[in-house]
This record gives sequence, C-alpha cells and structure tokens, in this order.
Amino acid sequence: MSTEKMKYNEINEQDGDYMFPERLRALRKGQHLTLSDLAQDMNAEFNQEGQASKNTASQIGNWERGIRTPSYVEVQKLAKFFDVTMDYLTGLAENNTYDLAKLFISDKTLLFNGEALNSKDRYEIYQLISGYVHGMGGRTEKPGPQVHQEELDL
Repeated sequence: MSTEKMKYNEINEQDGDYMFPERLRALRKGQHLTLSDLAQDMNAEFNQEGQASKNTASQIGNWERGIRTPSYVEVQKLAKFFDVTMDYLTGLAENNTYDLAKLFISDKTLLFNGEALNSKDRYEIYQLISGYVHGMGGRTEKPGPQVHQEELDL
C-alpha cells in the first residue's frame, strides 16, 4: 500500500469517513450488483438527457477503495438508489429502522429473493406479520434463548 493511500485511509478513519467505502461495497454486493451494473443503473435512474457526467465502474470502484471521495450529489444519488440515509452511508448513523407496516402500504416495489410482490402478496404477508406480532402479547416467555435452571432438593 502506498504511503499516500495509507495516509488518506488513516485520516478518514479518524474522521469517521472510513465507513463510506465499506458501506457502499456492502450495499452493492448485498443487491448482487457488479460495479458496471451499479454504474449503469445509476445512470439510467438519475442522469438527465444532455448531462455530460455519467457514473463509471472505475469511478465507483475508486469510491469503494477509498481512493476518491464522491461529491455530495453523488452520495445523495447513492443514498436514494439504495434507499438509505446519507448519514448511514457516510457512517454518521447506524442502520436505518423501518416500520414494516408503512413499508407494505407504501408505493415502493417490494422484492423477495428478486421477485416483485403483487398487492395481494403484500396484503397477505402484512396480515401474517401483524398476526404474529399481536400474538406475541399472550406469550409468557419472551422470544429468544432462555436459560432454565432447575431447583434441587438437598
């Protein structure tokens, strides 16, 4: 590793900016996208006609390796594309919390293993989750690992 790159990474790690390359890579790989796929998808979704600036695979690869830092506008586009906040992407906040009820009634396309859910599927899954969550109130034990210790008569 070159001294220049090492200095850049050390400075960014101290500032908290080191999370961006890791989170970008994790988000991209989590959606099973190559660098080229991500560049093409972002260009299709965000670039207006006549706009000279297009995202490239090498540009995104440089962001992931921490060699280059994207502009504010590019970070904003990435956050919108991956449906996360800019704070999460840049490491200023932890993972987002989603209300599944709101997600199921939103106009967002929901995928399960890459297949889009239709409105009937969404409603049925919503009902299953709702029934499960409301049924938890009658439980005597909380979900998760339980430690049971028997008493011994000595």
